[in-house]
Amino acid sequence: MNKRYSLHHIHSADEFTFSPAEYSYFKYGDKSYAEKFAKELFEGFIAENQILLETDKDIVVLPSPYMAIPTASNFLCFYFKKYLDFYLFQKAKKSSILSKINRNHTYITDYGNLNFEDRKNLIANDTYYIDKDFLKGKLCIFIDDIKITGSHEYTVNKILNEYSVEADFMFLYYAELVNFDLDPTIENFFNYYAVKNVQHIAEVMNKPTFEFNTRIVKYILGLDSSNFDYLTSNVKREQMDLLLELAISNNYHLIKEYENNINTLTQTELYYGY
Repeated sequence: MNKRYSLHHIHSADEFTFSPAEYSYFKYGDKSYAEKFAKELFEGFIAENQILLETDKDIVVLPSPYMAIPTASNFLCFYFKKYLDFYLFQKAKKSSILSKINRNHTYITDYGNLNFEDRKNLIANDTYYIDKDFLKGKLCIFIDDIKITGSHEYTVNKILNEYSVEADFMFLYYAELVNFDLDPTIENFFNYYAVKNVQHIAEVMNKPTFEFNTRIVKYILGLDSSNFDYLTSNVKREQMDLLLELAISNNYHLIKEYENNINTLTQTELYYGY
């Protein structure tokens, strides 16, 4: 089995059934919207696919592939699991299992500005690992926030085929572009709808519901020195300490474009005696 479900369908460039502002905040680390979207996604999914969960197979939920820093979809996946597990509990079934596809590389290119071929070629340069023996015989639910060109699903299916994973697959999306006459860069219309500059980044980071994800880490590390200085002056120092830890964990210190800001973070750490 290999099926797909999406909650919202994007037909036009100016009318949507979800809030672009909420989506933008979600993409830059506001977990409150991750939980809101996950609840909506689960309710929509279960309304149409309840029979799938009547299986005796173990259920595994997986976000989009990442290395060390979670993507925004990871938080969507985490909260989806919360609602799924409560549903399974009510049915006296075992809880789902959280897993992931590991990736080994990263890139600085803004994915939302690319077409299908460019996206496919970009992620083709990456290497992935999945535990096929662990997934064998299970119902695997892959969760992502938005499907624009299908390159993510294409890549995951390619990985599953390369590893000869014998399981049932379900791809879930909060939103999906269904009008292919629209430019795929509409993804960045949603990404930047409410978070357009470093001032907005600081506002999001100062929310109690904020948590770092890959997108915001890359955004901050790619800032010019004046905007980077503005940000460090307007958020808690502990957040910048964590930013450095995350950057190193994802090997961003090996990317030339991020060197200056990582070095600044390192000097700050040394200044405070770390």
